Amino acid sequence: METLMKKQVVLITGCSSGGIGNALARAFAARNCLVVATARAISSMSDLNGDPDVFFLQELDVLSDHNVLQVVSNVIDKFGRIDVVVNNAGVQCLGPLAEIPLDEVQHTFNTNVFGSMRLIQAVVPHMASRKKGKIVNIGSVTVMGPGPWSGVYTASKAAIHALTDTLRLELKPLGINVINVVPGAIRSNIGNSAAANYNRFPEWKLYKKYEAAIKERAYFSQGPKATPAEEFAKKTVDAIMKEDPPSWFSSGQYSPIMAIMYHMPIFVKDFLLKKAMKC
Repeated sequence: METLMKKQVVLITGCSSGGIGNALARAFAARNCLVVATARAISSMSDLNGDPDVFFLQELDVLSDHNVLQVVSNVIDKFGRIDVVVNNAGVQCLGPLAEIPLDEVQHTFNTNVFGSMRLIQAVVPHMASRKKGKIVNIGSVTVMGPGPWSGVYTASKAAIHALTDTLRLELKPLGINVINVVPGAIRSNIGNSAAANYNRFPEWKLYKKYEAAIKERAYFSQGPKATPAEEFAKKTVDAIMKEDPPSWFSSGQYSPIMAIMYHMPIFVKDFLLKKAMKC
């Protein structure tokens, strides 16, 4: 029987029940990894609180420098290494760019972009000392065709794509692989979370007549044909676990069409997105 010391140690952020991170945690566990599942509250991922030889649950707020460093240190002290880091924690942010509160923009970037960078900077020295490791950043197919009402979220994911491309080149000489995972429409709790956040915003002034369309955007990726999170997670983990993993991996509903849309003339892209988002 394989000992714990031989298992790959995988640290994943944003593992609350019903999300992509939770599905990824289960998929890594199915590949015989030891999974450090993290979220802001352990209670939000209580469904993973089973075999301690499989899941190690940690509270982690990616907005806190101290908390990120503490968790990385705890994991290294307990298991001796971190083989894979998956930056999955993120928040949605819906609304027209001309009116959305700037503090919400800052919060989105602090979570989705700087939260990932906090963990990357905390774990890279350890991985570099071993000349081994994998860093996985979760992007979005929306970057391939940015549309109305989710500009803040898409911009934060575009930043992740750009940072990932640079990190791939900068970290390769240190023995670290960097993988950009680009989900399509994956069935998860992101729609409910986006709607809950949206309800905190003030009433729109210039875009009052588009309010219904903006609210609908929260659930655009959660249609009946959305890819089940478990299916997406299995394919993603299979790609990450390869000895020579791909630099870019995209899967899920809309991922093929968004790849095509990326190369379309702008006027065609604008027409399709305006129609889809009722703008």
